[in-house]
Amino acid sequence: MNIVLAASEAFPFCKTGGLADVVGALCQQFAMRKGNKVLLFLPHYRSIVRVSSLKVVPGVYLIPIGDRIEQVSLSYINWGNVLVFFVGSRKYFDRPELYRTKTGEFADNDERFILFSRAVLEGCKFIGFRPDIIHCHDWQTGLIPAYLKTVYKLDAFYTRTRSLYTIHNIAYQGHFPYSTFKKAGFHPVDYTPEKFEYYGGISFLKSGIVFADNINTVSPNYAREVQSDPAMGFGLEGLLRYRSKNFCGIVNGIDTEVWDPEIDPVLPIGYDAAEAVKGKLAAKLALQQQCKLSQDPDKPLIGIVSRLDYQKGLDTVVDLIGRLKDRVQFVVLGMGDPMLEKAYQSLARNNPASVSYNGRLDEDLAHRIYAGADIFLMPSRFEPCGLSQLIAMKYGTLPVVSKVGGLVDTVKGYQPGKEDTATGFFIEEFTEHGILQAVEGALAVFNDRKRWNRLVRNAMRQDLSWDKSAQQYLELYRKTVI
Repeated sequence: MNIVLAASEAFPFCKTGGLADVVGALCQQFAMRKGNKVLLFLPHYRSIVRVSSLKVVPGVYLIPIGDRIEQVSLSYINWGNVLVFFVGSRKYFDRPELYRTKTGEFADNDERFILFSRAVLEGCKFIGFRPDIIHCHDWQTGLIPAYLKTVYKLDAFYTRTRSLYTIHNIAYQGHFPYSTFKKAGFHPVDYTPEKFEYYGGISFLKSGIVFADNINTVSPNYAREVQSDPAMGFGLEGLLRYRSKNFCGIVNGIDTEVWDPEIDPVLPIGYDAAEAVKGKLAAKLALQQQCKLSQDPDKPLIGIVSRLDYQKGLDTVVDLIGRLKDRVQFVVLGMGDPMLEKAYQSLARNNPASVSYNGRLDEDLAHRIYAGADIFLMPSRFEPCGLSQLIAMKYGTLPVVSKVGGLVDTVKGYQPGKEDTATGFFIEEFTEHGILQAVEGALAVFNDRKRWNRLVRNAMRQDLSWDKSAQQYLELYRKTVI
């Protein structure tokens, strides 16, 4: 099968969050299976200049945006069995960050991803690769299915091409004014509520949902939530119900070559489920030392690796840390809301022996937190799938998570007397009191080390790889192209 994946980020080339991890892992999974030829298209951001061995496709091609014509170039790299193509436009992608500055989103994000979407379609023609399916990810590529069904409808090159659209987080919709619809080059006759119109403007994400041949999101429970709960569907629950026959959930996995405590090079010693007690103790002491916390192997250590924003619920944790700081240590890694950053900086400054806040991107420290923490706290208000709880379980760090989205699909909640299957703890009520109750429940089990270590082994022995989910995607591809 000829497969094209189009995304705004993919690990290890460019990353702001879990989308990159998912896209990067899926590419490799598909390419490993016989009979697939896999191409990945990404914007050529400034950070990608550092990628070695880039080859340039000779020539340029043209992309219309409104009444202007923009030139686009292509460069590529062989990444294992995947060909990765970078869409080049200095005007739109040669910037320090992917989507925004500290003061907000780039004002021309609509034009940037109009250009990228059309550049993927024109790029396939430019290099002569006729896809059976184009797999599009999140709002930044939502116009690609729309172009296939409108502007390229009569293009013989794409007669047999179908599209799959994956929603990683429905809260981010790419909502722009009507002028963006005109820039994108669609015909005015299609500007209707059934197609492009969305509250007087255009939503790239809605466009993908309307026009894609099939749609999925990143866990079965989240697929149910976004169709039934307005608080989860963010205004698109009705449209998703309308398209329910073409909508499903496939849970994410993790790249077990990147996330494997047995061979992780940044850990003091490698460990598997059988050696978890020894390995995690070494990781904990190293983490305490690195973060300048008091060295105490018996004190519970709670880790947080997350964006600091409303979705992640970490505004509810500030007071909780203040209440538990004498009994528990906390290591927090993440950036986001400036007010939350200041709150966590203040906690760490005032409690240096028990709280460490690290406001930066640091992959090595993330690995050390996943290994060295005893508990991983994830009090999300909504969570399409989540990767952090999967990584934490792989490293034997038991997650305390909200009962939402993919967290329900991936964590088996602890109940007394059912220790043989439990892999974590659920927050039953999303309030500060409810989160505190869940953490206290986890701490009570932590004090019974025999029981705790049984849960650790349960978590580490789960199959959290991409194998099963990648196969489900390929089956969905085949269903889509028939």
